Amino acid sequence: MKISILLPCLLMASVSYTQDQKTSAEQLHELFEEEWDFRSNSSTSWGAKMDVDKTPDVSPEAKKEQEKYWSEVLERLAKIDYEGLDKKNKINYRIFKFQLEDKVARIGFEDYLMPLNAEGGFYTAFNYAVGGAYFEEQEDYELYIKNLKKVPQYIDDHIALMRLGMKKGMVRPQVILKNYKALMKALLAEKAEENLFYKPFKAMSSEVEGRAQKQLQAEAKQLIRTKILAAAKRFDTFMETEYVPNATKTLGARDLPNGKDYYEQRVQFFTTLPMSSDDIYKLGEQEVARIRADMEQVITDLKFEGSFADFLAFLRTDPQFYAKTPREILMHASYLAKKMDGKLPTYFNTLPSLPYGVQPVPAAIAPNYTSGRYSGGSWKNHKAGNYWVNTYKLESRPLYGLPALTLHEAVPGHHLQISLAQELEDLPDFRRYTYLSCYGEGWGLYSEYLGIEAGMYETPYDNFGRMTYEMWRACRLVVDVGLHAKGWTRQEAIDFMASNTALSIHEVTTEIDRYIGWPAQALSYKIGELKIRELRKRAEQALGDDFDIRAFHDVILKDGAVPLFILEELVDDYILEAKGE
Repeated sequence: MKISILLPCLLMASVSYTQDQKTSAEQLHELFEEEWDFRSNSSTSWGAKMDVDKTPDVSPEAKKEQEKYWSEVLERLAKIDYEGLDKKNKINYRIFKFQLEDKVARIGFEDYLMPLNAEGGFYTAFNYAVGGAYFEEQEDYELYIKNLKKVPQYIDDHIALMRLGMKKGMVRPQVILKNYKALMKALLAEKAEENLFYKPFKAMSSEVEGRAQKQLQAEAKQLIRTKILAAAKRFDTFMETEYVPNATKTLGARDLPNGKDYYEQRVQFFTTLPMSSDDIYKLGEQEVARIRADMEQVITDLKFEGSFADFLAFLRTDPQFYAKTPREILMHASYLAKKMDGKLPTYFNTLPSLPYGVQPVPAAIAPNYTSGRYSGGSWKNHKAGNYWVNTYKLESRPLYGLPALTLHEAVPGHHLQISLAQELEDLPDFRRYTYLSCYGEGWGLYSEYLGIEAGMYETPYDNFGRMTYEMWRACRLVVDVGLHAKGWTRQEAIDFMASNTALSIHEVTTEIDRYIGWPAQALSYKIGELKIRELRKRAEQALGDDFDIRAFHDVILKDGAVPLFILEELVDDYILEAKGE
């Protein structure tokens, strides 16, 4: 009896002893790997190659289990000897903690009950999953079909989730839902061959022999006709008869349950700095005034006769500033991208190996989509990165904005930064595959600024376009806080941005609706850019003639996406090292 009682104690002591013998770094990385497995397996995003034995669980019960697990991981993390870690692992520790605290906070606020935004939501994510999937062998198509069988349940689960959100007052504003049906067009296509989910079967890999191709195509069509289309129609009916009519007429996050605290938490996450919404609003007003003075100077230099508003009207309506065909705008974007490619060695020591292309925004999402965006690639999946340019409604896509857009989305912006991060070999997965807006979007906006030095703005109108993009991001600081914390109306937000930028009215309204549906994310661009420019100025002043722009960019990019509070420490360390201190 004594032996049976004593044995478990000895085993527990043995496990504890073994754990104690591990270094702090070993304990830390074991926790990283365990948590990443949990995070990957508990993903609620539909993917073309997800685990076929597990349907993504979007239920509140699953979310609460995640909250409990991540809270426990934070407790375990706190027991690891932080001071016993080297510099690199201290960074890993702090970023890990930052990420998990955000996950726990978001579940606590229950924003998972609102899986929609102005650009769509969970149902438009199908576009990315299907478009980003790689098909080569017959097994790839078979796995895809197995995943197609899960789509109806996945849609129905979201309907149940959103009904619960309605009961709890966690509902998106009605104004940003008006275009949901247009965004669902590819899902509601009656002909299976025209449905989004059939896309991989239109031009199948030559590795799949003809008879197998026909069988797979027939099975996919049958699934779409009998199961998927019916589920899409159920969601459409739910949206039309229940969700949209009962959606909120108010706009701000502050009007949600615990909305004020929720918005401040999102501000902290998207800026990664100890800033309040009031701090950001004041900073935004200052930046708007500064940039406005620069814009007025361009108008003066051009000897334009008329007011600022007259100049904006001229830019928005004169045919010289607009492409006449989608091909024309794509060719101009390609020229700009290639021009900057040739300048990269002047500013960077290290360049990514993955190439990128220039492509139109997919037609299914273009009407409510921003002017352009970067779509990442992968050597593993034999897919280049792509700089997407919106060719929908060309009269709202001014060419004078294209240089800044290209620098931001392609190089030296998102493609360069994200592709370099993918090539880093010593990052744990939770860092390699997680995007931080304040860093990534801050780098993108800094890349627009870098274009001044690189000579990318060939005309005063191009430079005014750059200023418009900078003003656009500065206006976000005012508008986002105005909408979500100060009770602004949608029209007030539209008027503020339209009167301060040369963006088309279509772009302005699209952007405002985006901010309404994604609280605080829009703050990350300008806050990140200002911090990177501040750190560059600090390094230039400290190092004088010894400052090397390529070395500075190495420091900014070498650790992948990091919160701004860590980026500041990295630059300070670089300055001390460069000075030999």
